[in-house]
Parts: sequence; C-alpha cells; structure tokens
Amino acid sequence: MIARVALPPAFLITPIAHRGYHSLVEGRPENSLGAFRAAIAAGYGIELDVQQSADGQAMVFHDDDLDRLTHRTGPVKNHKADALNSLVLRGSDEPIPTLKQVLALVAGRVPLLIEIKDNLGTMAETEGRLEQAVADALANYRGPVAVMSFNPHAVAHMARLAPGIPRGLTTEAYDPAHNAPIPPAVCDRLRDIPDYDATGSTFISHQASDLDRPRVAALKSQGAVILCWTIRSPEEEAKARKVAHNITFEGYAAESRA
Repeated sequence: MIARVALPPAFLITPIAHRGYHSLVEGRPENSLGAFRAAIAAGYGIELDVQQSADGQAMVFHDDDLDRLTHRTGPVKNHKADALNSLVLRGSDEPIPTLKQVLALVAGRVPLLIEIKDNLGTMAETEGRLEQAVADALANYRGPVAVMSFNPHAVAHMARLAPGIPRGLTTEAYDPAHNAPIPPAVCDRLRDIPDYDATGSTFISHQASDLDRPRVAALKSQGAVILCWTIRSPEEEAKARKVAHNITFEGYAAESRA
C-alpha cells in the first residue's frame, strides 16, 4: 500500500484560482506570472498546469499546442524550455513561465495545486519524464503544495518520485463524446475513479457539474478531500460547496472560508 500524504489545511480554507487569478482585460493571461501575483495579492490559492518541453523541463502552460495562447503554433513538447520561456502570451507581455520560476514567485505564500497534463490524449502509461521534472523542481520547495493529474499513471509516478508531496486525481464524468481520443472503454473505467487507493491519493478535484456522482460521495465518506473545477459564479460555488470541501474558480471574486 502506498502511503498517503494529507493535504495541508490551507487547501480546505483558501479558494483556488484556476490557472491563477487571470484577466485578459487587465493583461493577466491564464497561467502567467501576472495571474499568480494577482492571486497572491488577493489571498487565493493557485491552480496551474504543467507541460513538458523538448528538453524535459516543466513549463506552466495548459494546452498541448501553442496556438490558442501564443502567436506561435505547434506542440509545446517540440520546443526547448528557453525557447518557450521567450514566447509571449497573447494579450500581454508575459512569457510562458517555467515551474521553477513560479515556485520562486509563490515561495510558500499561498497553496499551490499543480496539475500534470496528459498530452498523450489516451491516459496511457507515461514515460515519467515530466513527473521527474516536477519532482525535481519541488525537491526544496517549502510551502503548501499538492500535485494531481487526470492520468493515474502520472500520479503513480509522483508517488514514487516525490512520496512526501500530497497527490490526487483530477476526475470527471468522462463522456466519451467529449473526451476523444480517449477510448470509450478507458472512459468507462476512469469514470469510477478506480485508482484512488492504488495511487495513494488523498483528494480528488472533480468536475463541478458531476459532483452528485455516488462514487464522489463514497470517497468523501472514506475521508477523501473533495475539490472541484471550475466554478464561475457565486451561485455555482454555493451549490458545489454542498459536496466539495473547496473550489477551483475563475471569472469572479470567491470568498475565503477562514
């Protein structure tokens, strides 16, 4: 049995800003240093995404491809970290940050929730290279931090590489129509969150519209912390908090539960 590591209490109190407290109108794109500075200033936790560069570094970026968020095109994984770090995010003068840059900025001041992206698109076994980069970056980090992924293989890698860091699964309804190219059979399996115990997870971050799933209630009754994504209004927040211990939010100012 893989040992579990509890989430720090701050993760139950502080609303978590989805990809930082971002606002394109104010020149703070998602997953930018500006969005993270704004979250810290507002007293929010931070959720962010990491993708792998060609030279195996953890870059803070959501999409597999550069097209939506930058003026370049093509897969993130085809470019080295220095090249990615020199690119400007659309609507700003902000670069794509490395995970190490973000860790230096946050410096333990607010909770940090790191999602390891699955750019395979099928939830298959990963080579562990991105997970190693995340573990290396976190080796000397001091502050409330946790890692998660939709891909259970990535979470299992983190259990091996960084056993002292809390970890969890990002989960959802897994509608095959919306999750291609993940095979329908894999969707059917993941929908029931079967890897919670095997990965030594202590939390899930579940799709807010699917929080009434019996499996979520069962995990909560067993002591799992339930986080959720992505809340976009006070009304959605009030509904989600009937099940979830805390929220990941964007587009409005959430209130602390302290």
